[in-house]
Amino acid sequence: MTEEGTITPEIQINQLEDALATETDRLKKLFAAYEAQEKELVDARAEIEVLEKEIIDKEIEREAQESLIAEKDFRIRELEMKATKADKRVEHLQPALQTMEEKYSREKDRLGKVFGIAEELDNDLKLAVTEMKARDDWYVSHMTLFEDLNKAIKERYEMIERAVESERQSQHMSRAFTERMDEMVEARAEEMANEEPEAPTEETGESEEVAEEPSSEEPAEETEEETPEESVEEEAAETSEEPATWNADVDPWADN
Repeated sequence: MTEEGTITPEIQINQLEDALATETDRLKKLFAAYEAQEKELVDARAEIEVLEKEIIDKEIEREAQESLIAEKDFRIRELEMKATKADKRVEHLQPALQTMEEKYSREKDRLGKVFGIAEELDNDLKLAVTEMKARDDWYVSHMTLFEDLNKAIKERYEMIERAVESERQSQHMSRAFTERMDEMVEARAEEMANEEPEAPTEETGESEEVAEEPSSEEPAEETEEETPEESVEEEAAETSEEPATWNADVDPWADN
């Protein structure tokens, strides 16, 4: 009884208050620790999210690098294949290249010769052009002389043609006169033949003399007229040959 009497309500209240204070401090410490752990958890979660994003980015970068590496490997293999083909092609085309080099050297020599010939021809052409220019200048300076000479030649042939034409007219008139005289002599002879036979012999003798005189004069006239006709015909034959070869429209010095 006494022991129970010693524990008073005040002491019990104090003990309970002390226990409450102790539990309160412990709960505060636990709550602070909880808050710190919760904060650490939040930070850890944020860090985890960041790391996950970094991991995803790293994975994407790794995949991109792997694709680039694969593409580079493919391109390297392709370039190696092309290089191998090129080497094989060079080996295959090496004889053709040597042949082309030989052909090139031959063509180079041939073109050198052709170029030398072309230079010679060019020099000859320049010389010919210079000579033609000198000839043209000489022709221009002497053109008046050639024109006067051509004009004189034309006048000469015109004079020859006029002389031939006049001689032809003269021959025609002479032949007409001779024919007329022949007709008159024949008519007179016919008249003498148709006269009466009773005429005296003297008259017949005179008529015969008269009839014989024209016949004797006729050859004389003919001989007198034949001589100039023959000379004129010879001159006409000599002169008619030259106008046949002459053309007034052609310049005889054109080719020079």
